[in-house]
Amino acid sequence: MAPADYLDWLRREGRIVIVGASLAGLRGAETLRAEGFTGELTMIGDEPYEPYDRPPLSKAVLLGKASPNHTELPRRREIDAKWRLGVAATGLDLEAKRVRLADGDEVEYDRLLIATGVSARPWPKEDEARLEGVFTLRTRDDAAALLRRLKAGPRRVFVIGAGFTGSEIASACREHGIDVTVAERAGAPLVGALGGVIGAVAADMHRENGVDLRTGVMVTALEGDSAGRVRAVHLSDESVVEADVVIVSLGATRNTGWLTGSGLGAGPRGIACDAGCRAFDFRGIVTDDVFVAGDVARSPHALFGYQFLSLEHWGNAVAQAETAAHNMISPSAERRPHLWVPAFWSSQFGVNIKSVGVPPMGEQIMITQGSLAERRFVGVYGYKGRTIAAVSFDDTRWLEFYQRQIEKGAPFPVEFPTVNRRPEGRVPVDADFPDPALPTHGPMVTLSGYSPTDQQLVFHPARH
Repeated sequence: MAPADYLDWLRREGRIVIVGASLAGLRGAETLRAEGFTGELTMIGDEPYEPYDRPPLSKAVLLGKASPNHTELPRRREIDAKWRLGVAATGLDLEAKRVRLADGDEVEYDRLLIATGVSARPWPKEDEARLEGVFTLRTRDDAAALLRRLKAGPRRVFVIGAGFTGSEIASACREHGIDVTVAERAGAPLVGALGGVIGAVAADMHRENGVDLRTGVMVTALEGDSAGRVRAVHLSDESVVEADVVIVSLGATRNTGWLTGSGLGAGPRGIACDAGCRAFDFRGIVTDDVFVAGDVARSPHALFGYQFLSLEHWGNAVAQAETAAHNMISPSAERRPHLWVPAFWSSQFGVNIKSVGVPPMGEQIMITQGSLAERRFVGVYGYKGRTIAAVSFDDTRWLEFYQRQIEKGAPFPVEFPTVNRRPEGRVPVDADFPDPALPTHGPMVTLSGYSPTDQQLVFHPARH
């Protein structure tokens, strides 16, 4: 069958399977229908719920402003799909084009979209993780269970990890009047995502709002009582903090385990794909029938040196799913690249934090508007003489401008054309990111090198 004839048949009668019934999966399905796919569409999800929104779980839900049972994603259109919910995908046969499910069933496909996202990283000591009162926060059920415990009035909550989610949880606890201790192995909150300059501001916010913030320490053990309930947390500085609720916020793991042995280029860093969202196999050869979107994807980005990026962003999941769905049913000449500029937002301690670009690539940061002391400012990051990212605290009006600067590869330090010299105090300083070899909590953009597979290759840029 000629390629054009195959595409016509695929659009009319083909079978498309989407593994991952969350934001990326839903938006991918809607795009397929909007662009004329009339074949059989199957949605596979390991949770028993239809797609719901996750960002409110650590924000509005924990604040009691929304119910965890009512965060369903709005539907753009009817997708007329077969739903296989509450059953996880356990394997993939690329040759036979079949997805294996946990209940023993197999689902055949002509084209496959993988949008399995990420899971909360659990506490590594399984016996301690099973103690009553130990939580992670990723799913609707996680949020409902945690909200019940917070409403019961715990004496003290202990949060392990001061990334965005850990900081939002601490903020919600303080708004409820609950005593909370936060432990972060780096020098300040948010340093993995935004660097030490901004981390110092975040640390002040924690402490001024009554958080017992412990930095530069690691949790060594969770202690339970005779009834199997958590009662205390032991730290690497030999201190012990009594707590009856512990929330593990150690970041995310990409849901790729079910692809072990499948032949795809999948591993702990995600599933490698090209700029058109087509998955690579383990040899680095692009596949024709398997596409990837959302948090689980690793894709090269032209604006950031063609490094492979893994992005845990709501907007990225939507944009990448739309691109993947379009490309799945389009001829090669009509396919388009996924070039969405990373963006992220958080709300904590009454402050709205937003970023664009890839802050962890930044070597320096320059406060261009406002001031750190007032907690109302814009900071711009530079990398090798060009603008690479920006972050705002309660000052979003400049972000669209800086996004355009990032897209244009504008020079850094930022120029101020309206004056003859740079305003006093507006000078670049070291962004103070920790050594990337040392784990920190909470980067929302992961730079994962240039290799499409998980072999340990070293990239040496050309020197001029």
